[in-house]
Amino acid sequence: MGRLSALFDPETVAVVGATDREGAVGRAIFENLRGEFQGEVVPINPSRDEVLGLECYPDVSSAPPIDLAVVVVPPDIVIEAIRDIADGGIQNVVVITAGFSETGGEGAERERRLREIADEYDLNVVGPNSLGIMSTPIDMNATFGPEDAAEGSISFMSQSGAFITAVLDWANEQGIGFQDVISLGNKTVLDETDFVREWGDDPDTDVIIGYLEGIDDGDEFIETARGVTDDTPIVLVKAGRTDAGAQAASSHTGAIAGSERAYETGLEQAGVIRANSVQELFDYARALSGLPAPDRDGVAVVTNAGGPGVLTTDAVGDSRLRMADFTDGTIDALTEAMPEEANVYNPIDAIGDADVERFGEALEIALEDPNVGSAVVVSAPTAVLQYDELAETVIEKREAHDKPVVTSLMGGQRARAAEEVLREFGIPNYFDPARAVAGLDALARYREIRERTVDDPTAFDVDRERAREIVARATRRDDNRLGVESMDLLEAYGIPTPAGEIVDDPDRGREVAEGIEGDVVMKIVSPDISHKSDIGGVKVGVAEEDVYDAYEDLVARARNYQPDATILGVQIQEMVDLEAATETIVGMNRDPQFGPLLLFGLGGIFVEILEDTSVRVAPIGEDEARGMVDEIRAAPLLRGARGREPADIEGVVETIQRLSQLVTDFPAILELDINPLVAGPDGVQAIDLRLTVDTEEL
Repeated sequence: MGRLSALFDPETVAVVGATDREGAVGRAIFENLRGEFQGEVVPINPSRDEVLGLECYPDVSSAPPIDLAVVVVPPDIVIEAIRDIADGGIQNVVVITAGFSETGGEGAERERRLREIADEYDLNVVGPNSLGIMSTPIDMNATFGPEDAAEGSISFMSQSGAFITAVLDWANEQGIGFQDVISLGNKTVLDETDFVREWGDDPDTDVIIGYLEGIDDGDEFIETARGVTDDTPIVLVKAGRTDAGAQAASSHTGAIAGSERAYETGLEQAGVIRANSVQELFDYARALSGLPAPDRDGVAVVTNAGGPGVLTTDAVGDSRLRMADFTDGTIDALTEAMPEEANVYNPIDAIGDADVERFGEALEIALEDPNVGSAVVVSAPTAVLQYDELAETVIEKREAHDKPVVTSLMGGQRARAAEEVLREFGIPNYFDPARAVAGLDALARYREIRERTVDDPTAFDVDRERAREIVARATRRDDNRLGVESMDLLEAYGIPTPAGEIVDDPDRGREVAEGIEGDVVMKIVSPDISHKSDIGGVKVGVAEEDVYDAYEDLVARARNYQPDATILGVQIQEMVDLEAATETIVGMNRDPQFGPLLLFGLGGIFVEILEDTSVRVAPIGEDEARGMVDEIRAAPLLRGARGREPADIEGVVETIQRLSQLVTDFPAILELDINPLVAGPDGVQAIDLRLTVDTEEL
């Protein structure tokens, strides 16, 4: 166990603010603790001599030694109480009291002071605004909820206290048990990352689950969770989907990669299995807490009912799993064992008069097949089938073959006794066959998480000082945006760009064009004009003799479109052959929780229309960068579909990595678009650039 082990295993718990007043939270917590807790409960309240028959102490210093303090005093004296607790040498504190940052300025100041005391004394503080914590191995219920948790191997955290009370009421009915339960509250000191780390070190926690509305430090969470999921699966419901990360976004990347995309990507990179509902959360957890991961994706279905068998097959098709292809030996064995009317192919239909023995034979034969990684037993109730006996048979076959088996014993009260028996042996039962398949799918997803490797980011040789000077140009602007006039930023990080220059008079433009072989591309350069092509601000294939007139025309168009726009000049650029190339986009949007969110996809003018993109949280290595390229639907274009010559994919992968290094090195870069990054057979070139800079970070 780690740093927080004493939080869940105290011998003495003090309730600071304990009372015998009916309806008071302080009484509810005190009564919950006194109910079953194996340790000692100490009431602290200067206004009471005793609480519910126990001697009450005026303060911590006058009480016996205390391992954990639960604070439930009015908001205006919480800080005083915390100071007293800290002076008393108590390290672990749960603050139940509300009235902090969730209530406005005064509460936010109170929370700031709480954080300062915690830092000064190195306190482990849960909350404030917390329902409390539970630890079932010692029967500790230090909450004001109405239910005790049943004992189990799932550790559960929630940002919502009300969610915990609802879940426990339902879980007790379902027979689902927990190891530890914690209400995170405002997360002033301890947050989700701390508990993921703690439970990852706990040999008695088989699965970590949670309900979160936000993650405070996405980068730290990803790093911590990646380490934990090597041994312990994490399943989360993430609520509160917002567009905060894309608020006021001025780039394509910012518009596409908002906060929800960041959470989706960050949790995926962290190795977290994300559930979309409470039902999914526990369906996944039940399978992960009691069954081994399958060694292959083939699923065998054994049923006595055709309709449910088809539903199960459909559910497998909707998952990452697949219906197992039985070997000839398996089919021969099933043909010999099953009635003539039975279906011996997958799904196995043992038909409606199947008894326990026939189910057992079919399951035994299926699990012996080398193509089968897991199995689902689906049964409708019949007069010839006893569910409790079927449960015993399923347990026997699962243990004999060490492959995951889940059941869908359909029905109501008839299935309850069998369900309890199955649960004791770690086999979850689901009324809906699709939910049973989802449980197996979670096991397969966790297997993939454990098998994948994450390579370290490559440290390229770059010119950071030159890049710093270029980014700092934003401090000399009326706004905080930079454009193609800063293309040398990309050159400083080794990202190829075409030959060219930005000029502020037509004569110089003609001189630059003379030094470039062939016709040129000309673009208006203005931080105020984002979509140059929409206003006719781009000219392609301009001959040297036409550069002067083209310059004048571009400037005039820009002035007519936006008279107050700042015109920095016109970019004269080498022509890039687009016929044999593909226009892509590489970009970054800095998310408030996860930091730099990289984006790659099909670029050009269609990027926001098609949104064929992939995202990752930086920094990333080569494998993640290559995965970004492989994920987009347009990837075949880059690989040379329909006779096209393949693009330089290695150049694209390296560019993504170099951009990852750039935005990691410079946290001041809030948004950045390279659009298009032209990928052709002979290499890649960044054609256009724009970025937004937080000048206060420089």
